[in-house]
Amino acid sequence: MPADVIATPLPACPDIDRAFPASWPVRLGDTDGDDRLRLDAVARYLQDIGFDHLDAVEDGDAHQAWIVRRTVIDVYEPIVFGDRVHLRRWADALSNRWCDMRIQLRGERGGHIEAAAFLIHIDPVAGRPARMSDAFMAPMLASTTEHRLRWRAALTELDDPEVEAVPFPLRVTDVDRLGHVNNAVYWGAVEEVLAAHPDRHRLPYRAIVEHVGPVMIGDKVVLRSSPRPDALRVQLDVDGCARALASVEPLSGGPATRHPRG
Repeated sequence: MPADVIATPLPACPDIDRAFPASWPVRLGDTDGDDRLRLDAVARYLQDIGFDHLDAVEDGDAHQAWIVRRTVIDVYEPIVFGDRVHLRRWADALSNRWCDMRIQLRGERGGHIEAAAFLIHIDPVAGRPARMSDAFMAPMLASTTEHRLRWRAALTELDDPEVEAVPFPLRVTDVDRLGHVNNAVYWGAVEEVLAAHPDRHRLPYRAIVEHVGPVMIGDKVVLRSSPRPDALRVQLDVDGCARALASVEPLSGGPATRHPRG
């Protein structure tokens, strides 16, 4: 993966006290047999705070349709069942049709996860990228320095001669209001592969999912995986074509700290 596509560590918030906050308990359905907050649950949390954030900003009601192009989840300390998680969300960079949002998750018992989501604003009728309104962008423009954000892929398709391939059946509950398989379901696929390679949970680690194309209900999905020495690679295929790419790899160094206020 090109080192300059995704920063390591993820950028800190210039003023964490101005980030949008949310908080809720970690419940039974969010965790695994070791009480760890699963990656698919983290992905749902990112969606939930995203829509809560829309309710708190001007023109948020006119920006309800989004597609996730990439999600990055850096796990420094696991958040666990029964804990209360505190989330903060802010814009890190944007263009006028998409943005890169940062989310920090901290548990009251010491759990710590940093995440980033590259989001594309969609016209729900036309189904294509749509410009965000000036009022909606105003607070993001005021708190960021990167205003010409461009997409750059971090992952490539699997080219290993031998990979493990198994069916990944979809369920009707996997589909969201846009008719696509929800982003959290892809992270469920990553968890399936991680279950066979528990050593890849060694802290800290970075997990990435990039979406190549949509997966729809009725698609026959094949889950492919390759446990490389440097990263556990995962791919979801439909009809022999990649629809999502994923990676789990060791993360060097600690998280960035917020900038001091002058």
